[in-house]
Amino acid sequence: MTGMTIIIDDAGSGDLLLGAVIGGYHNENQDFRYDVIDVQYFQPPKFGRKEYLRQASKIVFTLLDKFKPEANEQIIVCQGYIFDIAVKDLIKKYGANHIRRVRVVGEPQRLTETAYLDEIRNLGYEPLRERDEERAKSFAHMMSWLKANPNMMKYAKTGWPRLGRYPLFEKCKEDKKTSCALY
Repeated sequence: MTGMTIIIDDAGSGDLLLGAVIGGYHNENQDFRYDVIDVQYFQPPKFGRKEYLRQASKIVFTLLDKFKPEANEQIIVCQGYIFDIAVKDLIKKYGANHIRRVRVVGEPQRLTETAYLDEIRNLGYEPLRERDEERAKSFAHMMSWLKANPNMMKYAKTGWPRLGRYPLFEKCKEDKKTSCALY
């Protein structure tokens, strides 16, 4: 990743809490900015319609408007599924030669992950230190926190069909049309 490049990454899309952070990093001036896909896009009925994909694209374009990319600048986007619509939209606007998909590492990944962790800390949740290495343990930790803080269910990603097998999320299974976060 050399030359003038803007790198787009996400964090938190697979976690139980909050929406997802979309981060942008301009490698030339080390400018980092981010925004959050609201959790409502990961809850019924919007989750089932995959509206979070469109939101990710909107945020990517908002970030790019702030970075003001030059004509020859590369835009590197995380290879995650959450950016599938964004990449199609970027190719339409900037051309395929300026868009690349990669596994984002290094400073852009660290800053985006830190932004997500800061956002969930703002809810009052303290993430596990080893959350990246222990995804299942992190999920269980978040679920235990929600059980102890039922008023925070509105910040849970409740659109995933498999959540219905957990007693905490039985309401999700019963009514797919409304958010089971409405406690």
